[in-house]
Amino acid sequence: MDFVNMTVERSNVQLTKTDFESDQMVKWCPGCGAHAILAAVERVFPKIGYRKENFCIVSGIGCSSRFPYYVNTYGIHGIHGRAAAISTGVKIANPRLSVWMATGDGDSLAIGGNHFIHIIRRNVDINILLFNNQIYGLTKGQYSPTTPMGKVTKTSPQGTIEHPFTVGELVMGAQGTFFARVPDNNINMMTEAMFEAAKHDGTSIIEIMQNCIIFADKAHNEVTGKEVKDETMMVVKNGEPMVFGKNHEKGLVLRDTRLEVVEIGQNGITIDDILVHDQYSQDPGIHLMLAKIAPPNYPMVFGVIRSAMFPTYDDMVEEQIKYAKETSKIRNVDDLLNSGDTWEI
Repeated sequence: MDFVNMTVERSNVQLTKTDFESDQMVKWCPGCGAHAILAAVERVFPKIGYRKENFCIVSGIGCSSRFPYYVNTYGIHGIHGRAAAISTGVKIANPRLSVWMATGDGDSLAIGGNHFIHIIRRNVDINILLFNNQIYGLTKGQYSPTTPMGKVTKTSPQGTIEHPFTVGELVMGAQGTFFARVPDNNINMMTEAMFEAAKHDGTSIIEIMQNCIIFADKAHNEVTGKEVKDETMMVVKNGEPMVFGKNHEKGLVLRDTRLEVVEIGQNGITIDDILVHDQYSQDPGIHLMLAKIAPPNYPMVFGVIRSAMFPTYDDMVEEQIKYAKETSKIRNVDDLLNSGDTWEI
């Protein structure tokens, strides 16, 4: 396993899913997509291979924020919208921790929006699981920053009149280095994306299209539903052509400055004409386009869309501390107290 960041201590025994199962009763509603997300985390943590004591899960407020109780690791249940600030402090204070942040579309994109964009901009080495159910679930059904325009909720009885965020577009705009999108009904895809996030050195965002069975049931069904997903979902993999459809007969090409859906075998189009996914490109142009497109004119893109390498905030802080220790004339408290102007009384 080739991890870029080797500061986190490896486990000298093979851990299993059971090692990460908490003894706490899981109190999410039956049928909630969060159960599948928890299963994916319990599956991927042993695969990552760190010591159990070196994982730390941080959360804010919301249904997603119960997460620290349900994984047998260290954790912090924070306050509304502040999980990103707490996660940053944890990682800076102890770089040997693998920090995972569980949050929702309300927690991080509304009250926590400012913290969210700045942790991305700084590129702190943490992994963010963003549960996007397009609703406030814990507080019983108010619209959120990702609720589709026109949706009737408890706080929009005539339908919302706000333009929703596209999470991937927001991440790219904040200079994000890693963005993946996965559905909650595919544990294998979630596990693969989480593993890629763990390998990434920097802030990784995984948008999980999660179902809230009580207040926004089937919110993502027009994209991820079994009957339509062949035509509405495109799963990208690095180095492979971007194709979709029941028989992979459709794909994406770039014409002028726009993505266009084409049919392979029609109008002289061959597989060689289809765009090949490069998740490691530092230029976010194509990644931004992939994060934005959606039905009815395009498929929605799933998988790891962006994984670009840039310096991390925590590494640079460590370098500054090391340099200051090596060059500072102040070596202890006595040096500090006797620096500058001093008087004897």
